[in-house]
Amino acid sequence: MSADPIPEVSTQDSPLRVGGHVLRSRLIVGTGRYDTMEQMRDSLEASGADCVTVAVRRERLYDRSGQNILDFLDLDRYTLLPNTAGCYTAADAIRAAKLGREILRALDNPGADWVKLEVLGDSRTLLPDPAETVVACRELSADGFNVLCYTSDCPVTAQRLKAAGAASVMPAGSPIGSGQGLLNPNNLRIILEYLKEDDPDYPVIVDAGVGTASDVSEAFELGADGVLLNTAIAHARDPVRMAGAMKHAAHDGLLQRFYPFICHDAERATNAMSGGSHMDAYSHMLTSLAAQPAGTVEMSPEALTILDATWGEIDSLTRNGSLSPRVV
Repeated sequence: MSADPIPEVSTQDSPLRVGGHVLRSRLIVGTGRYDTMEQMRDSLEASGADCVTVAVRRERLYDRSGQNILDFLDLDRYTLLPNTAGCYTAADAIRAAKLGREILRALDNPGADWVKLEVLGDSRTLLPDPAETVVACRELSADGFNVLCYTSDCPVTAQRLKAAGAASVMPAGSPIGSGQGLLNPNNLRIILEYLKEDDPDYPVIVDAGVGTASDVSEAFELGADGVLLNTAIAHARDPVRMAGAMKHAAHDGLLQRFYPFICHDAERATNAMSGGSHMDAYSHMLTSLAAQPAGTVEMSPEALTILDATWGEIDSLTRNGSLSPRVV
């Protein structure tokens, strides 16, 4: 039996919708921390993103040589998402958000009506201040902003931000710039469950801490609607190539999300079996099965064949004493 072709995930068919904005790419990329403006420009291009986030406080718009970041962004291509990075109180964040709105209105950029809200509570970890974030979110939402709220992975805070009017809640995978990945995927699952329970299209975007391409895939496989990242690209040895890797990782994660348990899972298992690791092959199958909601598991014919063959091999090893049933 010939293998079914792996489908291409069309971002046109599954755009990211936040407030009144529709984004073709589900990656949002930051513009800070690059060695040069040219490197930033080329990395954004390689990422495939059509939305980039920009810190609007004056000292963050210019680099060490006095170059303005806005001069290196194609404003016809990118929707800008102004952010309030560097703010530690609700009042400061609100002022920065309003400044960003005026800057983008002057540029005639569609990002003038939204903001990525960051209200930090600690200068070392850059973790958010939940109380100040809720206050700022409520006021900015009342003022007509579509507010995307950076927050911790606390499900209670996430619910409060949505209730305060957040257009999207953006839980951190780990502290900003740490590159530690998704430290608490269980909390992210809870947030997704709570925020989408009566509102399945509500956008939840993983923000901060992504360190590798596999982190991006994992976020989408968990059910996140988008991923925002910056440092993992900007501080890579080759930011442009890393940006491309993140683009492909987003594709693979979305592939798993929208086409559960298809050929690429079978391929992983096949590779594991060809290396003689039947337990690894079986593990790939069980992991993918466990990730699917009850009653929605789908398998390609070749995946079923591999699962059956792998289980048969493990059963044989168990019966002859070569493998402990406890391991299985």
